[in-house]
Amino acid sequence: MEFRKRIEELLNEFLENREDLFLVDLKISAGDDITVILDGDNGVTLQDCLDASRAIEFNMDREEHDFSLQVMSAGLSEPLSAPRQFRKNIGREIEVMLSDDTRIEAELAKVDDEKITLILRYRKPKDIGKGKVDVEEEKEIPYSEIKKALVVIKF
Repeated sequence: MEFRKRIEELLNEFLENREDLFLVDLKISAGDDITVILDGDNGVTLQDCLDASRAIEFNMDREEHDFSLQVMSAGLSEPLSAPRQFRKNIGREIEVMLSDDTRIEAELAKVDDEKITLILRYRKPKDIGKGKVDVEEEKEIPYSEIKKALVVIKF
């Protein structure tokens, strides 16, 4: 069996037993350095990473195929990619870069399998008279238009 397919198979078996976790990314370099990035509905613990690592490492023969393995959680600096990742961040501020390089920073309100919905809040001049008014509007963005999306970290 091809090396990558075997790793994917072992990872999928592990994730079937851990429905709270999901795969964000799997990278295998030309030198067989494996990097697995996991996320979870309730976060990822060190034990989760150890369990995933063991599920792969204990079922591979290093005599047959030498490799290095890293299993880690998706950090705050990792872009959101899967609908499940967006779903767990509902209510948080995110920054979205669209395909046309437009940047939008707004609250993530809704998520489905085709798109996300953001709540944009801003001030604009009144139609009549002086001053400004607060505006709140929803904007739907299909995943196909998202180049990159990050959670905004506020201190």
